[in-house]
Amino acid sequence: MQPTIEPMSEHDVAAVAQLRLAAFFEGTGRSLGEDAAGLRDLIAGDGFEAAFVARIGDTLVGTCLLVRHELEAMHDVTPWLAGLVVDAKYRRRGIATALVKATEAHAASRGVAMLYLYTWDARDFYAALGWNTVEICGSEGETMALMARRPRL
Repeated sequence: MQPTIEPMSEHDVAAVAQLRLAAFFEGTGRSLGEDAAGLRDLIAGDGFEAAFVARIGDTLVGTCLLVRHELEAMHDVTPWLAGLVVDAKYRRRGIATALVKATEAHAASRGVAMLYLYTWDARDFYAALGWNTVEICGSEGETMALMARRPRL
């Protein structure tokens, strides 16, 4: 079954925050409430930043964001594709690719000339989608890649 990709709504916030907390913030002290509040701020914003969700039937299985700022101390570039995560039970079905494409299309529709992301271990995935490594850098003792791409509708 093909995923449905759509903008995140208030109804999705708790499930998305739970998915993100497990994927990115376990052991960091970030709470479910903090992440949910950040997501609510993002979707209530000016429409430039965006959050997308993927569903299989009625089940929320993934998310991806377009944000203005990401790891600000590392690089002074903007905007960012961020927070791509697909529930482990639904991986390898094209869902992450669909989320990235939806986020890129939104960025392109907003006039974004260059989109950036950081990744620790998904360089090959993003490279297969046309992203280029700009720099290999470190954060908190880990090596990551700064990648960029011109978004397409």
